[in-house]
Amino acid sequence: MKFRRLGPNGPRVSAIGLGCMGMSQSYGQPDDEESTATLRRALDLGITFLDTADIYGPFTNEELVGRAIEGRRDEVFLATKCGLVPRSGTEGFPVDGSPEHIRQACDASLRRLGVRTIDLYYLHRVDPRTPIEESVRAMAALVKEGKVRYLGLSEVGPRTLRRAHKVHPITAVQSEYSLWTRDAEEAILPTCRELGVGFVPFSPLGRGFLSGTVRSLEGLPAEDFRRGVPRFGSENLGRNLDLIDRFSEVARARGCAPAQLALAWVLAQGDDIVPIPGTKRRKYLEENVVAVDLSLSTDDLARIEAAFPKGSAAGARYSLESMALVDR
Repeated sequence: MKFRRLGPNGPRVSAIGLGCMGMSQSYGQPDDEESTATLRRALDLGITFLDTADIYGPFTNEELVGRAIEGRRDEVFLATKCGLVPRSGTEGFPVDGSPEHIRQACDASLRRLGVRTIDLYYLHRVDPRTPIEESVRAMAALVKEGKVRYLGLSEVGPRTLRRAHKVHPITAVQSEYSLWTRDAEEAILPTCRELGVGFVPFSPLGRGFLSGTVRSLEGLPAEDFRRGVPRFGSENLGRNLDLIDRFSEVARARGCAPAQLALAWVLAQGDDIVPIPGTKRRKYLEENVVAVDLSLSTDDLARIEAAFPKGSAAGARYSLESMALVDR
């Protein structure tokens, strides 16, 4: 396994991490036995960076990760998140970044994970009712108490990052980033580099689309998250399939799977980028890891760009409701 740093002076982690959300929700039925085997196989392969959140499940994903890493804590750089909260029926605001909630959420995550310290603690979404300075001060207090080592923010804009970074150093920003979601290149990624903040792309495989295996919604479970994502909708899917077909041809010519080429492309965008593709199956984990050793030439990158130009994806990456929670 190769390693990178989250920012020029940040912690050293495996060049590719493992996103754990799909083990407990969003993409079909959970399979705790296979997910546990996948987590342990990840450690065997040298993947140190595991990413979870209290809202995943909700709450059950942290418990799953905690059980899987028991006895191997020293092999893991463990990231989790707070701030997104389950709705109570149709009432309640889905984000809480108040200091009181952050303190309570951290203690609960530590219990579920079965650890004394969280390596990287993210605010999952910005709470518009709570100034970011107040949220980060509460998180910084957790660092002083030894409950957290480093702080992160998820789906934030550059102005929010700057404000937060003045209160306490932010080690990493997590945002969606892949060949078909390149918004980060406009502002937040340059800001991270200016401030020395690491960048952690989630969904680097476009929620499975860039693997070339999702051709329609028909085979997806009724509760699958992607059924509500505009890019998978009937009005957009055909245009996006044209893109993945062209991209798959480039992958075949390169002698690799589309998923491997898509991850290699993300890794090639900078040594400060550490993607966290998610899977609950060892088969796909082992396929994804190969991307770490897949070097792309200038010609390779040009062919990828020609097949999948920036801004060519059809449809929004989230529903209107979910986009409303993304800080700009």
